[in-house]
Amino acid sequence: MNARNLDLSQFDDIRPYRDDEVRPVLRRLVEDPEMSRVVAHFLLPGAASKLERPLAWLVRQFVRFEFRKANNLRGVQEVIARYLEKAVNRTSCGLTISGLDTLPRNRACLFVSNHRDIAMDPALAILAMFKEGHETSRIAIGDNLLSKQFATDMMKLNKCFVVKRSSGSRREKLNAATTLSRYIHHSIVNDNEHVWIAQRAGRAKDGLDRTNPALAAMFAMAKPKEQSFADFWRELHIVPLSISYEWDPCDRYKARELYIKEHQDEYQKEAHEDLGSIGKGVVGKKGHIHAAFGTPIEGDFNDVAALADEIDRQIIGNYVLHPTNLIAYQMIYGVAPDLPVGYPAKPWHPDEHQAIREQFEQRMAAIDERWRDKAIQAYANPVVSRLAFEQ
Repeated sequence: MNARNLDLSQFDDIRPYRDDEVRPVLRRLVEDPEMSRVVAHFLLPGAASKLERPLAWLVRQFVRFEFRKANNLRGVQEVIARYLEKAVNRTSCGLTISGLDTLPRNRACLFVSNHRDIAMDPALAILAMFKEGHETSRIAIGDNLLSKQFATDMMKLNKCFVVKRSSGSRREKLNAATTLSRYIHHSIVNDNEHVWIAQRAGRAKDGLDRTNPALAAMFAMAKPKEQSFADFWRELHIVPLSISYEWDPCDRYKARELYIKEHQDEYQKEAHEDLGSIGKGVVGKKGHIHAAFGTPIEGDFNDVAALADEIDRQIIGNYVLHPTNLIAYQMIYGVAPDLPVGYPAKPWHPDEHQAIREQFEQRMAAIDERWRDKAIQAYANPVVSRLAFEQ
């Protein structure tokens, strides 16, 4: 795709904000009363209902002050990175990173990631890049997260672009997918900007990280007819990314959704439920977190299934297992396999993790018994996946 012949206006309704749009959007964000109320309730849920007006005023002053020097997207992300690192330090035992140091710094990559947490997965990828001195990535997010104007502004200020999932007719869906494919290709090849995208729509609520082959097909919608699939995918410099959490702040809610889907025709999300899940994921305890960046996919993968399998092989193979995963597996299957845990990897010795076992059992016991087994299975499934791929 020749950048000089590309009509960039086709991306106007999905692209992130540009540097020249940052200051006007920040002013609008500061003056948005709904943003102030939501942040106030998020920070002080108990007191916000009684002190909504003064707290909202304080939120506006705080946001205005913190972003006073942010004149471009990089400036916005520098502010966000500071608070993101504080949130990680407060809610986890630390973030470890592997693989990023071996990637070239002068070539953009398409990071295809497993997906466990709506906001923290891409946020942690960006934080890892920040900490390792890499340029951050543009982030693909579903339009279901943009139910509020202030949410749209916050996302697009953080280099997010929109994946349209609510398009109506078949033709509209095809056009949206084609535009998305072109934007991803343009970002990497013409703008030399990294891109982060989840391996499938929606979080892996069951703990099974599998790439939807339709994702690989979407990437190729921008492919010239004369170019092979393998050559086109190599041009995107695809790098699988595996993020693992010792504890999932949303484990009980995911298990409940899986149970309802199994026992009813359809799961009906509440209004702005995804924004609520974002909040739980940000403030909830996560234990140890690891981000494992894989190696660029350079092989001759000429069909979507083969490419999806290679992405899965790296994501599952690089996934850092935690004691919670082996404990859950043992609870279900009786005996845990001899697999390493943590990073740096250590041999699994069950007797060394008795305190974590007791904590895990208490946590599972507090979950409604109707969907408790699904929560335990979600923790065990990364072990199931590893064993299946190592056979």
